[in-house]
Amino acid sequence: MANIAAVFHWPLSELRDLALDELIEWSARATERWNAMWGGKEGSR
Repeated sequence: MANIAAVFHWPLSELRDLALDELIEWSARATERWNAMWGGKEGSR
């Protein structure tokens, strides 16, 4: 959940309403977005 919140700025109240499969899907999207923004270098700024 933390990566979704960090990338998309969603509050915990929104994340709690997602089913597990939705969380997995949004987590993958958050990773893709992070990699697109930061060139695939997770943790770098």
